[in-house]
Amino acid sequence: MSPVRTSSFSAMMLAVALLGATAWAASRDQNINDPVKGEEHATLTYAPEVPAPITRNYATKVVIHLEVKEVEGRLADGVSYTFWTFGGKVPGKFIRVREGDLVEFHLDSHPDNKMPHNIDLHAVIGQGGGAASSLTAPGHSSVFSFKALVPGLYVYHCATAPVGMHVGNGMYGLIYVQAKTPLPKVDHEYYVMQGDFYTKGANGEQGLQPFSMEKAMAEKPEYVVFNGSVGALSGNNALSAKVGDTVRLFVGNGGPNLTSSFHVIGEIFDTVWAEGNTSTAIHNVQTTTIPAGGAAIVEFKINVPGTFLLVDHALTRAFNRGALGQLRATGPENKLVYSGKITDEIYLPEGTGIRVAEGEGRPAATATDHAGRVRLGETVYKTNCMACHQLTGVGIPGAFPPLAKSDFLNADPTRAIKTVVGGRQGSLTVNGQVFDGVMPAWSLSNDDVANVLSYIYGSWGNSGHDVTPVDVAATRTTAPPTPAR
Repeated sequence: MSPVRTSSFSAMMLAVALLGATAWAASRDQNINDPVKGEEHATLTYAPEVPAPITRNYATKVVIHLEVKEVEGRLADGVSYTFWTFGGKVPGKFIRVREGDLVEFHLDSHPDNKMPHNIDLHAVIGQGGGAASSLTAPGHSSVFSFKALVPGLYVYHCATAPVGMHVGNGMYGLIYVQAKTPLPKVDHEYYVMQGDFYTKGANGEQGLQPFSMEKAMAEKPEYVVFNGSVGALSGNNALSAKVGDTVRLFVGNGGPNLTSSFHVIGEIFDTVWAEGNTSTAIHNVQTTTIPAGGAAIVEFKINVPGTFLLVDHALTRAFNRGALGQLRATGPENKLVYSGKITDEIYLPEGTGIRVAEGEGRPAATATDHAGRVRLGETVYKTNCMACHQLTGVGIPGAFPPLAKSDFLNADPTRAIKTVVGGRQGSLTVNGQVFDGVMPAWSLSNDDVANVLSYIYGSWGNSGHDVTPVDVAATRTTAPPTPAR
């Protein structure tokens, strides 16, 4: 391209950019000057619920009361934490207003709180996003107002020093400034928010866990979760939809540190409004990046039934630290869209169906008593089993059965040995939950099998049964692997 043409093209692009900036500035000015009619009190909802879409076509005064409360709650099974919250839960309540609204905000601090708190709403244009006007002592209430000038999905959080500690204790939520021309109607809207937690104890360590500033500064969380705790969107708490439904997720990332790679396994996002904007959409997206303190809106249609997993695709966060949820879709199958498994055939390119355990080829660790087997078995478990069955043996709902308090394991130790050394496939019921999958055989020594099973039986409320290498050797020689039933 010639210098003249290059100069002309650059000038044209600059002109387009300036026109766009002028248009957005004019939109803000219009929203500043929009007349405010009447008054209403906002409906706030706990995750994963979202307030109903706003149907009025004018700006109004919206009164919001949001209570700050320090509460002890569940972070994971057997693990509790003192959360600092907006509304009593993590994440804070979902706020929905309309572009042009005048918001009168009341930040109410519960008298039992021990710390002062404030709020920074990213939807606010003004010093500190409201933080400068809202520092509130326990038993007090701060009031300020703002005009919702720019539509979009925004994070709010506490901004009291040390900010990382306040946010790391769960002080974040989402505010949605609905555009004057709203997004298309969908069948379901849900609220999902990721956060990273820094406990003094290691992941899975039981009891009430305090916040660790050292781990927070190193950005090494013990938990990365959706909606405030491990399993908050699983099991009975899973999201739901039907085949043919359209689903919109308002997804935020409170941080305080990690960037989320948000993905729904088994779906492709039809539409994504990245960075929480509602003016420019992108389509056919597999995974979307959500920075700490950011948000995104994603939409997709349910074409087939199944359990779809919500994950941070930095996958050890999902499968080892808690950033995993479920959306259960019911309805008729469509075999053209997804057939499911057609056949299960043998494929042995290396002449074996045995899964080689990590560490294969090293001398087996030998223990002389039950305590020694439990100690050595923990290493075998963490090396080979933890990814599927999780650090605390809870498994993954719908995918891998729990080992903790497992009626299947505790009923028959010999069957458990057969499962490890011979593998197992087909339908299996554990603690009332049905699982249908494949566990390949493991190439573990008799000592390693004895050690890992003794560890499992000695953990998480199981029977405490001792498995010895002699038991494993006898089982190998006297019976084939247990068939599925």
